[in-house]
Amino acid sequence: MQSDDLIPAFSDPVADSQQVFRVLLTALSEPGLTHTLNVAEPLAELSQAGYSIALTLLDSSTAVWLSPAFASSQIRQNLAFHTGCHFVEQPEAAQFAFFTDTELEVLARLHVGTDRDPEFSCTAIVQKAALEGGPESVWSGPGIETQRVVKLDLPTQFWHLRSQKNQFPRGIDVLLVAQNRLLGLPRTTQVQPGIEG
Repeated sequence: MQSDDLIPAFSDPVADSQQVFRVLLTALSEPGLTHTLNVAEPLAELSQAGYSIALTLLDSSTAVWLSPAFASSQIRQNLAFHTGCHFVEQPEAAQFAFFTDTELEVLARLHVGTDRDPEFSCTAIVQKAALEGGPESVWSGPGIETQRVVKLDLPTQFWHLRSQKNQFPRGIDVLLVAQNRLLGLPRTTQVQPGIEG
């Protein structure tokens, strides 16, 4: 490993990881609301929020799949060095999968857990250019009092694949990131097209 390939992780590993974990819990318990993560710099192509999530959730027991967009040696070396995670070649074997919104077809290959052990499903970290704009949709379910209108630029393919994968209690929890921003989309959230106007 080249020492100049390494970039700093959290400046205060305990406090920063606890802060990020609290934000992650909030994002998944209040789907559709955006949150800010400013505790780490970007890692090559991986955004600030994506790198912060990796530093918080990955450890020596986690299997990670990186899409071609994130498969540079610098990303792999830093994640391995700072978290101890190990990488898998196939997304089907991953507990955490990092990919972009131009690689959404991989969603179809992620593990959804079982009826007995739904917690063994994969968590998808999907990186976008922005978390604002795009078609309007209406979200409902746990963590949303009635309905929440969300504007998010994701293709119909994403929602179709997500619907196929989510058969409660099995399913995929999604963390959408862009720069230092994060938005949670747990498997329990129901999404319907909104009404323009």
